[in-house]
Order: sequence, then structure tokens, then C-alpha cells
Amino acid sequence: MPDSQPQPPHRDGAAEETASLLLCGARLTDGRTVDVRLGRGRIEAVGTAGSLAAHSSRVDLSGYLLLPAPAEPHAHSDTALAADGDGPVSYDVTDVQRRTTEAALLQLGHGATALRSHVRIGDVQGLGPMEAVLQARRSLRGLAELSAVAVPRLLTGVAGADGLAMLRDAVKMGASVVGGCPDLDPDPTGYVEAVLEVAAEHGCPVDLHTDGLDPARLSRLAAMAGGLRPGVTIGPLGGLGRVPREVAVRSAEALAAAGVRVSCLPQGDCGGLGRRGNTTAPVRLLRTAGVRVAAGSGALRDPANPVGRGDPLEAAYLLASQHGLDPALAYDAVCGEARAAMALPEVRVEAGFPAELLAVRGEGLAGALSLAYSRIVVHRGRVVARTSAVREYCDSAAAVALDLPRQGRAKGKEPS
Repeated sequence: MPDSQPQPPHRDGAAEETASLLLCGARLTDGRTVDVRLGRGRIEAVGTAGSLAAHSSRVDLSGYLLLPAPAEPHAHSDTALAADGDGPVSYDVTDVQRRTTEAALLQLGHGATALRSHVRIGDVQGLGPMEAVLQARRSLRGLAELSAVAVPRLLTGVAGADGLAMLRDAVKMGASVVGGCPDLDPDPTGYVEAVLEVAAEHGCPVDLHTDGLDPARLSRLAAMAGGLRPGVTIGPLGGLGRVPREVAVRSAEALAAAGVRVSCLPQGDCGGLGRRGNTTAPVRLLRTAGVRVAAGSGALRDPANPVGRGDPLEAAYLLASQHGLDPALAYDAVCGEARAAMALPEVRVEAGFPAELLAVRGEGLAGALSLAYSRIVVHRGRVVARTSAVREYCDSAAAVALDLPRQGRAKGKEPS
């Protein structure tokens, strides 16, 4: 593939003031070693190593694989990092804002420069958690993009009237996506109808929790959702893997025909369905049927998954190791497909594309998914997070004789 040529400058809001940055000596997945110049929040040029001049700062990425940055399409930041607390999860606005901010920064360190968080509203906590997440979103501006999904518990009958009013209020506050869990409402079909109505009123996309264990209900959801222009995503759909294969195939084909996307959770369940222990969605079956499948993290060390890591590369690793996806397809589920599900612009390491990038120490994608310890994260054209891992061993004649790899500071410096 030929080198990308310099492009005319693009205006990109807050990124307009970002100084240019040169990423030097990075390896791409096609095997090329390149320099990448960033400016105004975008990739300005990609050329062979040593061919581009730096206007200001430079980062040496020798030994690193440069990738489009992943995104997190299914987070629960309002309950994140609450597994070790005493008693029930606190929904105090200050507590939720602190947990949301910390969780977003942890996931940013993993490489996710954009996150979609499902936020519970209604019941005792009212709109407090949504207020807290939106405050955290403002404080994270320039570091990561955080969007909020309003998740009411009930939307039908007398009990659901308050939830429906609160859903509309949440959208007015700044929730950009409407969602929820129809499986937990006494009238799942009515719940979906209510969500789609609010989404159509405000031009919002929809992101729903469902297990998918009831094929008839899933087919009705697909039929109802097919006409919504902003798009519909459902997940984690673990129950679809527990129904007979021919039934699952028909459900998957219905989803594909309706253009409904799926966000699976390879790292484990989330608390959105009110239960734990679900299997992962049948990813290969869904993809074969034509469904576009993204992968998210779900719970991040909360009661639903006390050891959840919130790491997109781990989700990709699990898709490759447990579901048999090629590493490139597995990574696309947490990157290209995740960004598409979140209505974010496509990212490629080519001139003209957004400068949302992840550098991982390693030579190839399979190795990066296996041993992705050192990472450098770029958002809007500037480095926003670094993780440096040093591996050292005691002196060994065998290691010296065989010239085994040794990752440390002795052979070179960390990127600056």
C-alpha cells in the first residue's frame, strides 16, 4: 500500500489548538515501519520511517505496533469499582462521579479513547447517577469521549409512568442514547415500544440489554427496531448461545435484516440483566448471519464482575482464543465495530483520519493481544496516557547464549 500523502488541514473543534506531533518508527499491521504526523486532531501524513519532519514534539515508537484506538461500547461506570465497598453500591452523586472518572481513566490507559456508559435512572436514585456521569463527562473532555445511555427499570403500566418521564428528562439533561432492559419489565414489548418512541422523538440511537434467550421476543424486537434511523444496538445476548442452533440462526438472520447491531461481553456479564453467569453471545454464528458485532467490557470491578478489567484488548484476546476469530477480526470488534456502534467516525492509520491511536509494544497483532503490557494512547492528536512495563530477569548463561528477548531499559529508552 502506498504511503499516505499530506492532506489539507481539518478543523476539529477543541483539537484546533493541538500542536503537531510526530510518531516515529512505528510498525503497522501490514509490516511497514512508518512515521506518522498528527495535527489539529487528525493524521496529517504517513510516510516511510525518517521521511517526515517534525514541526514540534516527537515520540519514538520503535518496537511498537500502531493501531487505531479501540472504543468501549458497553460500560457501567455508575457502578464501576464498587465491588469492594461495604453494603449496597452508593449512588451519591459525588461517589458516582468519582467512580465514573476513575473508571474512564483506567479504560483510557488500556486504549479506549471513547466510552459509552449505561446509567441507571429511576427508583430511589432518580436522575442523580445521570447527573454524576454527565459531570464526569465534562471533566474528562480532552482526555476521552464519554457518552451516557439512560437506563430506566420500568416503562409500562402505572409503575412505568415515572420511568418514562424520567427517561425523557435524562435525554434533555444530556443523555445521548436511550436504553434499558425490556427483559425486566412485565411487558417487554411495551418497554421496547416506549424506548423507540422516545428515541424517535429526540433522534437518539437505542442500546438495549437483553439476554436473547426468548427467540420470539428477540424477533419482535428486531421487527420493531428495524425502522429507527439512528440505529439500534442490543447485548450482551448470551442466552442466544443456549438455544438450539437452528433457532439461533433464524434470530440472527432477523437481527441482520433489521440492521440491529450486537455488543457482546467476552469478559463476563454486566449487572444490567439482574443476574450473573451468562455465556458470551455466539459471535461466529451472528457474524455468519451478517450481524455486525462489537465487543465491550461490561462490568469493571463491580458486584456483577468483581474482577472485571475493562480492557478492550482482553475482550479481543478472548474473542480470538475462545471464539476462534482471526486476531484482526477480534480487534475490529473492539475498534472499528465498536466505533461504528457508537456512531463515531472511522479511524485508520492513514492521512485525513482522526488521530485516535494506540501504540502497543510488539511486532504483530496476535502478539499485541497476547502480551499488551506497554501502551501509549493518543486522543485528538496528543498523548493522553502511557503504561510502561519492564520485564527483567536475573543473569543467566542460558539466556545470554540463546539471545532470548529481554524487555527493559538496558537496551534503550522509553518513548518520550
